[in-house]
Amino acid sequence: MKAAPRIVVIGAGLAGLACARRLTEAGVTCIVLEGSDGVGGRARTDILEGFQLDRGFQVFLAGYPEARRTLDYAALDLNPFHPGALIRYDGRFHRISDPLRYPQDLLSTVFNPIGSFTDKWLAFRLRKSTLHHRLCSVAGGSARPTRDSLRSYGFSEEMLARFFQPFLSGVFLETALATPCWIFEHVWAAFSRGVTALPRKGMGAIAQQLSAAVPPGTIRLNQRVRQIERGKVLLESGEVLAGDVLVIATDDEMASRIRGESASGREARISTTLYFDAPAPPQHGPWLMVNGEREGLVNTVCVLSEAAPSYAPNGRALISTTVTDHNEDCDDLPGAVCELLRSWFGRQVDAWRHLRTDRIRRALPPIDLLPSSENGSPSRVADGLYLCGDYRESGTLDGALVSGRKAAETVLTDYATV
Repeated sequence: MKAAPRIVVIGAGLAGLACARRLTEAGVTCIVLEGSDGVGGRARTDILEGFQLDRGFQVFLAGYPEARRTLDYAALDLNPFHPGALIRYDGRFHRISDPLRYPQDLLSTVFNPIGSFTDKWLAFRLRKSTLHHRLCSVAGGSARPTRDSLRSYGFSEEMLARFFQPFLSGVFLETALATPCWIFEHVWAAFSRGVTALPRKGMGAIAQQLSAAVPPGTIRLNQRVRQIERGKVLLESGEVLAGDVLVIATDDEMASRIRGESASGREARISTTLYFDAPAPPQHGPWLMVNGEREGLVNTVCVLSEAAPSYAPNGRALISTTVTDHNEDCDDLPGAVCELLRSWFGRQVDAWRHLRTDRIRRALPPIDLLPSSENGSPSRVADGLYLCGDYRESGTLDGALVSGRKAAETVLTDYATV
C-alpha cells in the first residue's frame, strides 16, 4: 500500500466539507483551506438582532438521496413547510398541495383555477414518474429543457405559466425553465419523497454538522488561495503549502482563477432576497407563497418564522421575499417590494422593517456548465488535481454533497488508501 498522500482541499463549502468528511472516514488526513471567516459557502446563517438570516432564501429538501445518506436529520431538527404552495392569482391565494401527504386540501387543489383537471391529474402522475425515474425517458431525454419536457408530458401552457414557471424559477433561479430534465426530475422527486424544511439553527447548521465530523485543526479559515502549481498551493498571505493531491472545491469561477485559467464567461444564476421584520405574520402557517400573476418584481414570499419559530425573536415574524433578477435599476428595492405586497396583504405591510438584502451573484452555477446527465462530471482533471462542487453534478445542495464524496473516493482509489 502506498503512503497516504498529503491532501489539500481548497474551499469549505458543502462540497469541500463532504470531501474532507469522506477522507476522514477512510482514515486519511487532509487540510481544508477556506478563504472566508466561516464554513458553508452559500449555506451559511447569520444572526441579526435575534433573527436567523440565511444567505439568500434557501430551503432544505429532506428527500435528497445523498443528504439522507450523509446528514443526521434528527440533529438538524427539521421544521417542515406545508407540502405545496399558495399561488397568488387573480387577486387571491390558491392552495396547491400534495394530496397524498395532505388529503384535506384535495378539493381546494382540484377545483382552483391553477390549471385544468387534466393538469391536476398529470401533476399526480408526475410525482410517480419522477420517483420512479421515468420522466425523462417519456419526455424527450435527460438533456431536454424542463419547459419542453413538461409540455411533452402534457401540461397546458396555462399550468406552465401559473404554476411551474413561477414556482420553478424560485428553485432554479431562471425563468426560461432551461434546466435539464434530469435535474428537474431529481429535484421534483426530492420534493415528493421528503419534507421541505428549515433546520432549527438555519441552513448553516448543515455545514456545521459536516465540519464537526473532521478532526480539530483540519479546517483553516481566512486562508485565501492565490493560485496553485503542481504539488503546491500559494496563499495570498505569501505562505506556500505542499500537497501531493489538490482538491479544488470552489465555484467554477474561482476554480478557473486559481488554476490560472480565464473564466468561462458563462453567467451564473443570481439570487436576490429581502428580509423583513414584522410584528405579525401576514399569512399564518408554513407556506411558500408564489406570484402566479406574472406581474411585479416579487417572485416568492415566505414567513420563515411560521415554519421555524427559531428564525425570529418571540413576538416577531421574519419574512423573506425573493425578487426577479431585473431589479438592479430600482433605486428603492425594499420600497418597491412593499408597494406590491400591500396589494397582497394590505396596510399591515407599512409596519414591516427592512432588515437586509442579499444579492448573491453566483447563487447557482451557469446552466450550460451543468452535466447533461446524472453521471456528473469526472472528479480527476489531471494527475493529483481534482474538482468538486455543485456545478460538477446537479447544481443543487445534494449535488455539492455528491461531488465532494465522489472526489474523495476517486482520490482514495487513485492512491490505494482503501
